Amino acid sequence: MNTWGRLFRVTTWGESHGGATGAVVDGCPPRLPLSEADIQPDLDRRAPGQSALVSQRKESDTVQILSGVFEGQTLGTPISLLIPNEDMRPGDYREVREKYRPSHADYTYDAKYGVRDWRGGGRTSARETAGRVAAAAIARKLLAVRFNVTVVAWVSKVGRLIAECDHEKVTREQVDATPIRCPDLAVAERMIAAVEAARKDGNSLGGVVTCAVRGCPAGWGEPVFDRLEADLAKALMSLPASKGFELGSGFAGTDLTGAEHNDEFYMEGERIRTRTNRSGGVQGGITNGETIYFRVAFKPTATIMREQHTVSIYREETTIQGRGRHDPCVLPRAVPMVEAMTALVLLGRRPLVIRRAAIVCGALAAAATITVAVGFAVDPNASTGSWVEAANEIVLASAGVGVLAFGSHDARAISAGLLGLLGIFAGLLKLDALTHGVVLSALPAQAARIAVAVAISAGLAAVFLAPFSLERAFATRERAPRRGY
Repeated sequence: MNTWGRLFRVTTWGESHGGATGAVVDGCPPRLPLSEADIQPDLDRRAPGQSALVSQRKESDTVQILSGVFEGQTLGTPISLLIPNEDMRPGDYREVREKYRPSHADYTYDAKYGVRDWRGGGRTSARETAGRVAAAAIARKLLAVRFNVTVVAWVSKVGRLIAECDHEKVTREQVDATPIRCPDLAVAERMIAAVEAARKDGNSLGGVVTCAVRGCPAGWGEPVFDRLEADLAKALMSLPASKGFELGSGFAGTDLTGAEHNDEFYMEGERIRTRTNRSGGVQGGITNGETIYFRVAFKPTATIMREQHTVSIYREETTIQGRGRHDPCVLPRAVPMVEAMTALVLLGRRPLVIRRAAIVCGALAAAATITVAVGFAVDPNASTGSWVEAANEIVLASAGVGVLAFGSHDARAISAGLLGLLGIFAGLLKLDALTHGVVLSALPAQAARIAVAVAISAGLAAVFLAPFSLERAFATRERAPRRGY
């Protein structure tokens, strides 16, 4: 309900007009350089009071890191983020205490919980997203540093005004060049004029935010129930005022035939590409290496400065007048929110790579055990009894390192150690199997134990010294043909 993710978990807390809001991030790897300066720019883009196009509530949204960071680096422990509320005016909402605002969550919260925070909507307010954006700034940095993945969103539609932009070329600098956050300057001017007109008329406008993810390699995501686009849809539809989600060609794709819609493959050097990208970079729930792009629809802001018909908490028909400070259009501030949830979803794909590494290593350990067992069954005299103990040591060591792969936040070191340790074990046992036990049976028991000790030491050394990572290898798998994992 208030937590997103599994291994990289984000829990947000706080209400619109409470003392503060914030988030707790659990699962961030250690030794990531991090300070408030890495988080604040994203919060500044989301903050109210930026222009006449958004709410005039004045919040600096100054983030404080309370835990999980020491001497400029993450510790691998929970990171607690605090964002004080500074400009609360609960008095603007006293009428809401007894009346339900049209198209808000006032009535539904009362129906479900029997109690609600009527001061600005409490947890249903977009104020809650400050914690998401702060936490996602960490995810965004991890994606950029570890995988070279970037996320850029922009306003592509306000009311009936539409901006056509190239998904491959839009930059954050172009997006932030105008207060409406539309990179098409000519259309942006018309959008700004439309929002200002709606504000003066006591009304509001909705629209669409488009988002592009660049640099994501092929193979991220899962099939069936954990499809990447399903996760994206769930995350983005959790944002306040969101009303629709479409990936790639979306609903417009229904106007095409299969021959028109299919993305044909071709080779670009050693990389598999598609000539078109109507799939939006995702096929079968898994990324294909092309740019991921999608659109999120946002309704017009529910609070308008006009009198409207409603019902009171006493089940009496009445009217209500909008008051307080509200966005005449949520889209400019929705841009960093869309980027935030996208980054959290994408980073959630990364831990699955570590899990696969652990599964692979567990399979290797099982294969090693079977190899030893078969060898003894075929030729019981091929090895000494000490090798039964050695086999046990191999399995236990493999299981131990596999457990580390499941729980470690340092995927680079652990996955390298897994390769080094299991590779040596598998090679040693395979050599013995191919020679029908001649190699190992020729060694005295003490030498056998020394060989195992050396193998374990080399594997542990790989944990600290091996320069490459399974995680990075999976992330750049387009360098060589991928056979699946």
